[in-house]
Amino acid sequence: MKLEAIDWEQDIPLDADEAYRSLVRSLKRTQGFALLFVRCSPVQSDRIITDIRADLPSKTIEVLELEESIDNLYDHVAALPNQDQINVLFIKGIEYSIFAYEDREMNDVNLRSRSSVYGGTWQGIPRILGHLNLSRERFRDNFKFCFVFLLPEFALRYFIRRAPDFFDWRSNIYEFPTDKGTVSQEIHRLTYLDSNYDEYSIQTPKQHISKLSAILSYLDENPELDNEAALWLEKGLIHQASNEYKEAIASFNKAVKIKASCYQAWYGLGRALQKLGRNKEAIDSYDKVLRLKPNIHETLLVRGNALVNLGKHKKAIISYDKALKINPEYYEAWVTRGNALVHLGRTEEALISYDRALQINPEYHYALHNRGNVLTSLGRNEEALTSYDRALQTKPDFYESWYSRSVSLANLGRYKEAIASLDKALQLKPDYQNALYNRGALLANLNKRNELKEAIASYDKALQIKPDFYEAWLGRGIALAKLSRQKEAIASFDKSLQFKSDYSEAWYLRGKSLAILLRYKEAIASFDKALQIEPNNKSAIRDRDTLKTIDNIGQTVKSFWEKLFPR
Repeated sequence: MKLEAIDWEQDIPLDADEAYRSLVRSLKRTQGFALLFVRCSPVQSDRIITDIRADLPSKTIEVLELEESIDNLYDHVAALPNQDQINVLFIKGIEYSIFAYEDREMNDVNLRSRSSVYGGTWQGIPRILGHLNLSRERFRDNFKFCFVFLLPEFALRYFIRRAPDFFDWRSNIYEFPTDKGTVSQEIHRLTYLDSNYDEYSIQTPKQHISKLSAILSYLDENPELDNEAALWLEKGLIHQASNEYKEAIASFNKAVKIKASCYQAWYGLGRALQKLGRNKEAIDSYDKVLRLKPNIHETLLVRGNALVNLGKHKKAIISYDKALKINPEYYEAWVTRGNALVHLGRTEEALISYDRALQINPEYHYALHNRGNVLTSLGRNEEALTSYDRALQTKPDFYESWYSRSVSLANLGRYKEAIASLDKALQLKPDYQNALYNRGALLANLNKRNELKEAIASYDKALQIKPDFYEAWLGRGIALAKLSRQKEAIASFDKSLQFKSDYSEAWYLRGKSLAILLRYKEAIASFDKALQIEPNNKSAIRDRDTLKTIDNIGQTVKSFWEKLFPR
């Protein structure tokens, strides 16, 4: 959506000095309630307040500085002390309550959130502006001083559109253009001196909105093209750190449209696209980075990851190899290369790749974990345990390693230790459905009454998390059957088959439980279903034929007695 610049009133001076003198004159003669709007950049707002205080010493001037999005300006003003003595109240920071809406309208991005974090409502209008529209008479009747709203252009633009009733009561608008030198200085501060992606990743939404609002403010100041591209890049990085990938993509696209050689924006664009599963587009972005900067090994790594996501493991390995040619010590690339080799079934080569990563970083827990997984798949469970234990020494809260460790222990027949390892995984991640399932299977394998009951409880927890977990329904049915609770077992097998109708094992075990209940015809039908899916299932063939023999004998005996003792 392209938004036109504000059509300022004809009598508004364009020169900053003239605007300031006009504002001073208005404040001198204003008595009681009034509304003034000042369009200025954040750095100018502080200068204006300082200068007004110096030039109007007879006026009692206060500042209400808002530091986050709010819903209700009236209550904040009403809470100010000594209201009767105030002549002029400057309002700073109202743009934080407007930012998300104006930003997304400007970039054709639907609101990702309408929560109080962004000061929004379901109608799509910031609460604060809706409240101002409805409360203008209360402001006029209860506050006998002049309000001066200090706003950047984007916020004023939105204010005019969305709070017309309140805005119509204004006395004037004053425009303070920022000189080019100050604009460049502030942009340099925002995009270089204060730029830190890692810090953005841990900042609060309040901190993000503060900086994003400042960025939009300076975008409205018609900066030089390089500076404009830098602002859009920085904006994209903040959105990316907030997991707002659609907004990040919009910003990065603006940056590369202005400056096609901005490889950082192409890289950020690729990362955001990849997060949304748009891997082909991400690869195109990474290729543009590599045309501009061929030796950035990090780009080759994430490009390889995008290829893996597309199932192109051989091409991914080529990308990883290029990264490692540039930086042979790039241990993360050795690990992702190993992962791609595993997908291709080249497990021995994968082990070599993981070992190379561990030569560089012996404590890299992902390498140790993945190495353990490969060793487990090769039946080298003792070696796998050593690898998992080393991973857990480095990162004791790595629940995936506690889980995988249990698989190796179970393969070695050390079931109680395996259950203990799963318990550690579940302490760290209580909703880990696969751990709950495996725990149930291991407990059921012990074939003891108390453990079978505990197994059922474990399956039930897994099914609370994933009700269509058909393997868990099967395992639950097996545990119930072992406890001689055949009707419940059949119901559990039926649930399994509800989610996977071609589950041969469920049909077979269902048949066994029916046979125990002497429901031979139903049991035979269940075995037949198992054999339709798996014709060479010897157990199902044997049990079905046995039941058919028993059923035939039963029919023969019944016929004999009916002939001997006719009714």
